[in-house]
Amino acid sequence: MAILPLLATATENQEYVILLHGLCRTSRSMAPMEKAFFASGYRVLNVDYPSRTAAIEKLSDDAIGRAVADCQKDGGAKIHFVTHSLGGILVRSYLSRHSITNLGRVVMLGPPNQGSEVVDKLGSWWIFKKLNGPAGSELGTSGISTPNQLGPANFCVGVIAGDRSINWINSALIPGSDDGKVSVKRTKLEGMADHIVIHATHPFLMRNRIAIQQSIYFLRIGRFERGTEASNK
Repeated sequence: MAILPLLATATENQEYVILLHGLCRTSRSMAPMEKAFFASGYRVLNVDYPSRTAAIEKLSDDAIGRAVADCQKDGGAKIHFVTHSLGGILVRSYLSRHSITNLGRVVMLGPPNQGSEVVDKLGSWWIFKKLNGPAGSELGTSGISTPNQLGPANFCVGVIAGDRSINWINSALIPGSDDGKVSVKRTKLEGMADHIVIHATHPFLMRNRIAIQQSIYFLRIGRFERGTEASNK
């Protein structure tokens, strides 16, 4: 995939990328993304937040509120987001209640934008609640689940879904193509600018070379690059 050159680097333009990891992960999981965006000229905030300790609204206000304030204090002209899994729902939650005047573009990797059937089936189990905390229990597919209450996107967002699973137990609970956590169908969000599917599994989407390249491309262009290794489904 060709990476488009910039007339001025994103750093010179003071463009920031805020990275948000997924449920039960840490900022270390986003390290390859951090390195790639930095090498592409962006200023990067790889945010660590305690994903298992609170509900989605509180997690989003605490993690994103601080990160945005730091970017703006440092003179950020534009603020982008790249997220994995739950991180995308945090961004949706935050932007449903707050505005960011210098908001750029958003890329979501494997987001449960319409929830996950895994939560429907296992969310009431004590071990699920212990492992995933309050936020994990909010990610079902019902009409009253948090993702389905947040409404369509009112910002420029591209979604990258995976269609490979290494978790056959979870996949047995999910209709259609899935990444072991979320179906391809349920990653989609009304109002999104673009959507692609790559052959990757949920736990490693944020480390996938194609996902990283496509994320950089989307932040620059506002759409994904169509090629032999990434298809729109």
